Amino acid sequence: MRIGGPRDWLLGGVLLAMVVAAVALTVGWGPLLAPWRALTPAEILPPVGLTALSYVLRGVRIREYFRPRLQGRFGTVLRLSALHITANNLLPMRTGEMVFPWLMGRYFGHAFLGATASLVWIRLLDLHFLGLTGVLILYLRDPAWFWPLVALLWVSLLPIAGLTGRLTPSGRSRSSRALRLIIAAAPGSAASALRIYLWTALIWVSKFLAFALVLRYFLPVELWQVLSGVMGAELSSVLPFHGIAGSGSYELAVMAALVPLGVDAASALAGAVNLHLFLLGVTLILGALAFLLPAGGNGRSPDASPRDPDL
Repeated sequence: MRIGGPRDWLLGGVLLAMVVAAVALTVGWGPLLAPWRALTPAEILPPVGLTALSYVLRGVRIREYFRPRLQGRFGTVLRLSALHITANNLLPMRTGEMVFPWLMGRYFGHAFLGATASLVWIRLLDLHFLGLTGVLILYLRDPAWFWPLVALLWVSLLPIAGLTGRLTPSGRSRSSRALRLIIAAAPGSAASALRIYLWTALIWVSKFLAFALVLRYFLPVELWQVLSGVMGAELSSVLPFHGIAGSGSYELAVMAALVPLGVDAASALAGAVNLHLFLLGVTLILGALAFLLPAGGNGRSPDASPRDPDL
């Protein structure tokens, strides 16, 4: 598997150098890192535990999405999920996403294109819940009566994911084949889509709580502003550029979310960098621990689901 091209690594390196220089010229690395020395275990363990919980929940979601193929192999599923997250957080230009279908094939014999199509649906569900979180942030900022109605209408779109699998597009063009592949990878029913979405919600609640605790320690602002910063950090994944370990793009997205809300640019940069350091630290720890979990065997699983679109 090819992990990024020279251009990806070059652009990622430039973004990393820009962040290092920006901190050195504005906040200073000494003052920026100083608050870490005052952190107690009681303050750092809850966000670490919540982040680890989000890793476990992601494994549960993958098992739910691909059952019955992955039944009874949760250790391997959790290993796959943790390594996928680690690659996503460390590799430039979102090349880490390709680790998921690659490991699905290596551990469970799942076809690469089929796993990639399923990942598209998982990311759509992630984006849907982030949209719902955005509505919550707007409500916290201005608790108007219509925000709960907006949230209800947004949630009402969910059954579409389950109903999509019943479509049967015709045609032999490349786009038609790609569309059939995506449709075949959709959740098998509205009930299945709802179950997967509930796990998605638990994943993001755990992660948002963890990151909000960290960011608020370094940036004591209102809760809705903290959540906006965390939202910006998570949406950095959809930017057209992504530095090595997210450097540059991550900080830029957090600042883009916070500075228009009245947060001082230097303070926003310091909070973004420290939040990113927390993410990278937990990523390295949990990614290393993933190698202690059992790895799957090669070849196709005998309990392959009939919904696999390209087996």
